[in-house]
Amino acid sequence: MLNRNNNIYKNCKNNIIINNSHKEKTYIQKGTIVFNKVILALFAAGLATFSILYCVQPILPTFSSTFHLTPAESSLSLSVATASMAFGMLFTGSLSDTFGRKVIMSTSLLLATLLTILCSAMHTWLEIIVTRTFTGLSLSGVAAVAMTYLSEEIHPNVLPFAIGLYISGNTIGGFSGRFLSSVLVNYCSWGKSLFIIGMLSLIGSLLFVCLLPPSKNFRSISLQPKKILGNFLIQLHDEVLPVLFIIGFILMGSFVTLFNYVGYRLMIQPFSLNQVIIGLISIVYLTGAYSSPKASEFIKKYGRKKVLIYSLLIMILGIIVTQWNYLIFIILGLMIFSSGFFSAHSVASSWIGHRSQVAKGQASSLYLCCYYLGSSILGTFGGFFWSLGSWLGISFFIIAILLIGINITNRISEEESH
Repeated sequence: MLNRNNNIYKNCKNNIIINNSHKEKTYIQKGTIVFNKVILALFAAGLATFSILYCVQPILPTFSSTFHLTPAESSLSLSVATASMAFGMLFTGSLSDTFGRKVIMSTSLLLATLLTILCSAMHTWLEIIVTRTFTGLSLSGVAAVAMTYLSEEIHPNVLPFAIGLYISGNTIGGFSGRFLSSVLVNYCSWGKSLFIIGMLSLIGSLLFVCLLPPSKNFRSISLQPKKILGNFLIQLHDEVLPVLFIIGFILMGSFVTLFNYVGYRLMIQPFSLNQVIIGLISIVYLTGAYSSPKASEFIKKYGRKKVLIYSLLIMILGIIVTQWNYLIFIILGLMIFSSGFFSAHSVASSWIGHRSQVAKGQASSLYLCCYYLGSSILGTFGGFFWSLGSWLGISFFIIAILLIGINITNRISEEESH
């Protein structure tokens, strides 16, 4: 079996030469009308995607009171969506390698939007969970393919900048979904809140479909399990890609762990803040709208490896700043941590597109699958450290996994980081 897999790997690796032998690619340059259309389209897609994904988070207490649920049961409305998204990414990237990037993204985004509108009319908790599961599965088609589209169509010199802008849209989308639903639920039912967010997302989806130019550098590959396995082996045999997959796991795991438990800290003495004020602290996410595209400038100067390591160190600095029992230091620390996180995610994401030579959609899918699995696994596992040592326990846990990330990144050779 091992020999068979190695033969598949060798054959697929040899096919890279064939795949790259077509005529010279025509890339989209920064400053052109087409470039602006791409950025606006994917910004709208990121806004709609993450508004849909995270809009239920602020209304979890409302779900608890309406359907008589425990907090853990209520949180399923979010966790089933992120879990099914991670699962879907294992397949949607490969589907996009066959059917095309825009087709998969457009279908996925419109379907997720319609499912959100449908979810607003559900009457039982089981119906909501089932609908949210399919919503996350649909969203995987956007999250897994968008960066692949950019890596194929945008000129390599400005790719980190373009991906940084896309991640900014994701950041603002995640914040907008949380903030809008928390405001709406104070004035209307949870159903109407989801309906309004669904309709706004529909507008963003239609804008995406109309603005995004068709792929010019995409080359379809047949959907064959043998080739998918071979491409998967290529990703794992690469010197850099497996490291980036682990980095994605660490990044999202540490980010979610921090924001899962900072609320508990702020609810107790000496802060005793209410949920509304704690929810507003998520505005620190918006630091990613600046740090993500800014990372591309540093990549040109210092290379991907150094910028990624510096970003991870900035995240550790943010954790250290939060140790002071003053609200201003906690907010400052969260801002520092978030800016480092979004910078690191931007670097790793663009590196995936730059590094992968075959089945780029699958490579991005594997990265994002690990990314969201980190959210589920490390975010939950962090609870043990909260029980053991409160905020200090959480801090040691996050710093430890970030140091692991720095260590494995440091093993990448300088030549591979440019």
